[in-house]
Amino acid sequence: MPDYTTEFGKDGRRVESDDRLDAAAFHRNHAAIWAALETFLRGKTGDVVEAGSGTGQHVVFFARHSPDITWWPSDLNDNHLRSIAAWTAHEDLANVRPPQRIDLSNPEWCPKTSDGSGSGELLAVFCANVIHIAPWRVAEGLIAGAARNLRSDGRLFLYGPFKRGGRHTAPSNAAFDASLRNNDPEWGVRDVDEVAELAQRNGLTLTEILDMPANNLILAFERNPG
Repeated sequence: MPDYTTEFGKDGRRVESDDRLDAAAFHRNHAAIWAALETFLRGKTGDVVEAGSGTGQHVVFFARHSPDITWWPSDLNDNHLRSIAAWTAHEDLANVRPPQRIDLSNPEWCPKTSDGSGSGELLAVFCANVIHIAPWRVAEGLIAGAARNLRSDGRLFLYGPFKRGGRHTAPSNAAFDASLRNNDPEWGVRDVDEVAELAQRNGLTLTEILDMPANNLILAFERNPG
């Protein structure tokens, strides 16, 4: 059964003296996720927000492989924000902005520069392993904010476990869903159709579903035609 962590640093894994945290899932999935994102990002420039960056390991890995793209990490947890900043400093990356405190349940979320101005229109928003360990209002706010901030050719990418047609894609995901809902009735593995309908109401269309390791998916959304 998949595991989950709502706060890294309290899961028994090592915490470095400079506040860098380590996520076990990063080591399992970063290469496969980057292969999917790189197909879209290759040859492009612009700003990409990672919504719910966790430890910060994903965003620095992605940034290292895309020097022409500016990455905007974000999270709501103080320990995560410190870890993101520490990983950015450790990797000495100029194309990663300071981590932003963003509450995804607020549909008005927008990354801000130090002078308070916005990032402008975003090339992409990427979010991994968030909407199943959060109330549905987080998915609502995440998608509404992405729809408002994406540029005309931008995309929203959601990574994690999903149901398809109301059914789990593997017994392990069904057990995972049960454990999530037992922990909090507002959590749970979301259905692709449910997420796609929410996105459609916000002007985004589900254009691609990518199979990922360990019974996960990436859902890719772009602006509705016209």
